[in-house]
Amino acid sequence: MLSPDRLSALEDVLVELNRAAADVALPLFRADHGLEDKGGAPGLNAFDPVTAADKGAEAAIRRIIAERFPEHGVIGEEYGEDRPDAEFVWVLDPVDGTRSFISGLPLWCVLIGLRHEGRPVLGSIYQPYLDELYMGHAGGSRLLRGGVSRPLRVRACPKLTDATISTTDPEACFDGAEAGAWTQVRAAARLARLGLDAYAYCMVAAGAMDMVIEAGLKSWDIEAAIPLIAGAGGLVTDWRGDPPGPHGGQIVICGDRACLDEALVALRRSAKSASSAS
Repeated sequence: MLSPDRLSALEDVLVELNRAAADVALPLFRADHGLEDKGGAPGLNAFDPVTAADKGAEAAIRRIIAERFPEHGVIGEEYGEDRPDAEFVWVLDPVDGTRSFISGLPLWCVLIGLRHEGRPVLGSIYQPYLDELYMGHAGGSRLLRGGVSRPLRVRACPKLTDATISTTDPEACFDGAEAGAWTQVRAAARLARLGLDAYAYCMVAAGAMDMVIEAGLKSWDIEAAIPLIAGAGGLVTDWRGDPPGPHGGQIVICGDRACLDEALVALRRSAKSASSAS
């Protein structure tokens, strides 16, 4: 376990990293952002956008880490791995929700997670346009906005029938079996919202939503959320109900254990092994 003083110092750095990413990304939002298509797999995910904001924000974060912590490792969506087996490893998604970014929607976020000895210990999700920085660790999570800090706490929702749930895009993100599981959970839930990307994680941490169900995630899509959700009293598991592995895959974020258990009845039928999920 890291000491409270060490965590506090790392949180200060985390704020600085997010501000540096925002300094690059915000001027390009709803502006000339240099869109390119990385080209995904054939099908609904064939369009894989990347912008100058993605590349520039990650480069800015990496520069600060290299200056402050030259012994730390980095895993990032845009520039790959550097010392991924180091004691401390930063896991970066400089613009999660690039499709929202290029569409002018303020739902994209900067995701920064920190592993210590292979375990996620600190994470942040930042929406710069709204100036909402959600950050935390197992000892507690908070929202920083307009110079004011307030604690984050998930809400009680023991019944799936009362839950507000989310996923990014069920048609593009789920295969046939996964789509069937989502449909079953969606039919039981009170309300579903789509297309929120990692901003939905923040809403669970803030007690505004109850569950997020995703598949096909990479490590940089989820690592920042694990400590944040834990610090707000929530849970992050795979579709079997086990702790998520280091490579992403099928993920559930939930505020209430009882609600999660109800959803897992459907999700477990389509759960993949750790090796195939990654």
